Formats: sequence, structure tokens, C-alpha cells
Amino acid sequence: MSRRDLVIGADRSLCAGTTRRSFLTWTALVGALAMTPELSSATAHAQPQRGTPADYPFRLGVASGDPLPDSVVLWTRLAVDPLAPVGGMRPGVVPVRWEIAEDERFGRAVSQGIELASDADGWSVHVDVRGLAPARGYFYRFMVGPHVSTVGRTRTAPAPGSPLASLSFAWASCQKWEDGFYGAYADLAASDPDVVFFLGDYIYEYAIEGTGARASQPRPESAGRETLALNDYRDRYALYKSDPDLASAHAAAPWITTFDDHEVDNNWAGAISQDAGTAAPGDPAGDPRLFLLRRADAFKAWWENTPVRMAQRPTGPDLTAYRRFSFGDLVDFSVLDTRQYRSDQANGDGEHAQNAETADPSRTITGAAQEKWILDGFGSGATWKFLAHQTVISDLARISDGERKVGMDPWSGYEASRHRILDGARDRGITLASIVGDIHRTIVSELRRDYQDDSAPVVGVEIASTSIASGKDGADVDTAGADIAAASPHVKFGNVRRGYLRATLTPTEWRSEVRVLDAISIPGAPVRTAATVTVPEGRPEIGLA
Repeated sequence: MSRRDLVIGADRSLCAGTTRRSFLTWTALVGALAMTPELSSATAHAQPQRGTPADYPFRLGVASGDPLPDSVVLWTRLAVDPLAPVGGMRPGVVPVRWEIAEDERFGRAVSQGIELASDADGWSVHVDVRGLAPARGYFYRFMVGPHVSTVGRTRTAPAPGSPLASLSFAWASCQKWEDGFYGAYADLAASDPDVVFFLGDYIYEYAIEGTGARASQPRPESAGRETLALNDYRDRYALYKSDPDLASAHAAAPWITTFDDHEVDNNWAGAISQDAGTAAPGDPAGDPRLFLLRRADAFKAWWENTPVRMAQRPTGPDLTAYRRFSFGDLVDFSVLDTRQYRSDQANGDGEHAQNAETADPSRTITGAAQEKWILDGFGSGATWKFLAHQTVISDLARISDGERKVGMDPWSGYEASRHRILDGARDRGITLASIVGDIHRTIVSELRRDYQDDSAPVVGVEIASTSIASGKDGADVDTAGADIAAASPHVKFGNVRRGYLRATLTPTEWRSEVRVLDAISIPGAPVRTAATVTVPEGRPEIGLA
């Protein structure tokens, strides 16, 4: 029986694909749930329970994501003991009821249904709720027997082409659990954005050492080894999602999420693992077939733990992650995948001077199909065109041993790919906006076609968010940042504190606040604005305050 056989709308009608057998099964499930006092119509205003009985299944919270004008994805994952194998769940199938309403007390219900959670999908639930009104806020919750989840807030996108005066959004990345507390997320949740972008490194695959800010916190048995198989990846997501500040941020707004490298393996490229280039002959680490098996497990765990649609459900080691989101006539966000289709890093990875290999036009960071899709998106009628993706387009150059060197993993190691995208933006007369993560520091820079020619035209602005936790406390400045500033005149601001970015976008201006914490090694540290960045529409000019 498929999940869609059990989804019902506000009129309690079954969706397409229902068979007689599934109808009878659905009827039995609804009858069983209706007989549970907590789920009967007499308790329509039940609030999430404050206690945590041993069999409470919503310890990993709730989330929503990928908002469209008429639809949003609702998510939860059942776990009575998140740090135990398989979340402490017994084998079998659990009916999970969901509701979405216009008010927090669910007096104005819009839709409801039943999904089946099972061990086959890590006890996750994905509900693609259709028939919603555009640009509308909603509340949602899940129920299993007498247990009621936290109430989440979500919002649909405005109708295509409709006038939109402003959009508030945030973006974040890189949240290595053992490096510190997620205080930035408490601030993000309180700011009540319309949408949140997460741009990669939701988990880290490394073995977790018993030191650091969270040394005394419990963790699953698998935390002591690198994640290589499906259940290890599932355990790692459960550990991260047990953080209350992360859970509150997920419940506060819809998220649009993509992955980077650490959801699978550090600096992987296509079918090539991090260790492939250094593996001895016969070493399994160098076998792309084995890496693709690992990638398949990692992708499945990512899908299970992310509020995305069935279209993003992986088939083995393949997953369609690039997709576009429009918010009225104001902005298009093209969410990219710069891992799955890329060529191997040039010059053996690391930092090197750019050379014939980095300039090779046959090398790509996006793959040909995604590159065409990006360029085609530049032709839309939206006022702003954003790329929301993993790592910096800009050169972050440093002088080392008398040479100008840049990273081989970012776009600076894929010069021809970068030229084609930036030339496409310039030729279409748009001011390109790029939001990224990955580098564990806030960087505000100009997007230039040629970073070694000061007269090269500026075609856009890029803002990289610092990490939520990766890199520990950080500082306002560090040696690497000073070196980048000295060799990269297109970089206009840098900060190495932990935090995130929040922004307000209007038809005339993109305004972003760099929100940072002076410490993440202690819980509850205050959050402050380190800088405010403004970019006027139609002009790639950076204002700082």
C-alpha cells in the first residue's frame, strides 16, 4: 500500500490511486483513531503534550519545507528514544495522523490525513499538502494514538507573478554538533522569517570525539565511528535533530534545503570519494562502486530527515536536488547541487594557483544539464535572481610561497563553469545574487568575471554565511581572513564568528544582517548584528553599516 492511498483532504475524500483494498484499510485506520479519546472530534483543540512519556514518538520534532503557492511539505520522524538503534522503534507500521489549519488551535482546519510510518523509511513521514492558498500562513501537527506533536508554523509562497512588497528569509549552513551549541537557531526562530535556506553540511560524517562543548551530552553508539552505512547516517541525523534550538527553528518556518559534502563524505565529487586519489591499489576506498553504495545510503538518510517532496527521493545513488522556488514577481531562488555532477577537484584538491587544469572548459561543477537550467532561469520576469547553493563563486585568494592560491573545491577551481554562469548573467543584464555556506566564515564579495583583472565588470554580489557551529567559537578576525582581504580586493567584509544571515528583500533593496555569537561553547550566548549589508536592485554595489 502506498502512502498516497491514505492521504485525505479537508472533505475526507481519498486521493487518486486509491484501491478498494486501500479504502477498506483507510476506513479501519480512521475508525481505530477515532476511538482514541485524544484524537476524537471532541478534542480538536488539543495542544502538544508537555510531558514526555516513555512512548512519546515526536522527540525529533516537526518541520515543513519547499513551499509552493498551493502546497508545502510537512515532515516528522518517529523516535521514542532517538539515540537508540532505530530510534527505539519496534518493527511494523504506525499510522500517523496530520492536520493543517489556519489557526494554532486548529479550529479552522484546512486539511488532514493519515500517513504510514515504517522502518523502511526510517520512520519518517513526508506529507505534500495540496490545495492551499498562496501567501498564507498555516499551523500543522502530527498525532499517534494519544500523542500530539509540537505545533509547527509554515507558509505558502505567493502566486506566480503576483506583486510582493517584501520577503524575509534566512540562510545557514555547517552545524557540526560536537563543536558547540546551536544558539543561532533560537535567534533565527524568534525572527520569524518567511522561509529559511539551509545550504549544506547538516550533519558531519566524521567519528565524534569525546571532547568539546558537548562532551557530557549522550550520543548514539555509532557516534564513535565514521558514518558509512544507512543506520549510521540515520543515527547521526537523530543526534543533531535532538537539539532543541534546531527543532524550534524547523518548527518556526518552512525550510528549503540542499546538501553539500559532509552529508556523504568530505569533498566528494560525483562518484569519487575523498580518499579515492590516495588509496593504494586494491584498497576499497578507491573503488567508485563502493562509494556509490555509501552515497545511496547517505542520500536515503538525507531524504528521510528533510522536508522535501517525493521528487527528491533518491533512486540508489542518484537524487534530483536542484530545483527553483519563485516568490511572486519579486524573486526566483535557484537551489543548486554542486556535488553530484562535478568533475574531480583540480590539482589534487587543496589550495593551488589557478592553471590550465582549473581553466579546462570540459571540467564542470554543475554538470551540463544543470548549467543550462541555471542559465534558462535567468530569463524569468522576477525582479531578483538568486543562486542558493553550497560554496563560494568568488575567489578567496591568499598569497602563499609567493603565489596567488585559491581553493580547488569551490568555483575557483572550476573557472570555465564560473565564466559561463557569470557571462550568462551579464549578457541578460541581471544583477546576480548568490547566497552560500561551506567556508565557516561570513564573506561579502563582488561577483566578477575575472578576479585577476581589476577592470573586469562586477555582475553581482555574493554573501557567504558563517557556520552555525563548525569551527567552534571563532573570532571577528583571524589570520586567514586577513590574508584573504589582502589578496582579494573584491572581498568587502569578513567575520569568523558563528551565526547565520537574515535578510529582507524588496523590489528596490536586498538588506542582510550578519547575526553572530561571541561564543557557542556555552548555551544561551547572546546574538548580535556584526554588520548590515545592502545591495540596491539593478546595481551590484555593496553598502556596509
